[in-house]
Amino acid sequence: MTEYYEQMMRRALALAAESRAAGEVPVGALIVRQGNGEIISTGKNWRETGQNALHHAEIEAIHNACSALSSWRLLDCELFVTLEPCAMCAGAIINSRIRRVIFGAYDPKAGSCGSVVNLFDLPYNHKPELVGGVLQAECAEILSGFFKSLRNQ
Repeated sequence: MTEYYEQMMRRALALAAESRAAGEVPVGALIVRQGNGEIISTGKNWRETGQNALHHAEIEAIHNACSALSSWRLLDCELFVTLEPCAMCAGAIINSRIRRVIFGAYDPKAGSCGSVVNLFDLPYNHKPELVGGVLQAECAEILSGFFKSLRNQ
């Protein structure tokens, strides 16, 4: 785990905290140009606010990156996200040709980058590199704290 990965994951955690403050499941994502660390776009979970199943942090970040770069191909980009992507998000990652995915907390219920299944291992036309568990404890804590507070309400 490099200092660079931790630095970017801390930025994603800040986005997750914004989601939590809005009453959303705290997931944050950012897309960074590989090599120079330029943040192209960000995304936060906002399914409850938007009442839309597609409003995952990764989908928002991918959408914003495609708009910023005027291209659906994000070949020289990395995605940092605080929670292991689900099947929908993993599919969007594959289709947008993101080079590398770096995530924090594993998701044993819906994670599609190794926990339940690894969609990147299937014979699709694009195989992103995968790094899991970056700042895992911090990423898991923001999620578990959020759900604990919901149960206590």
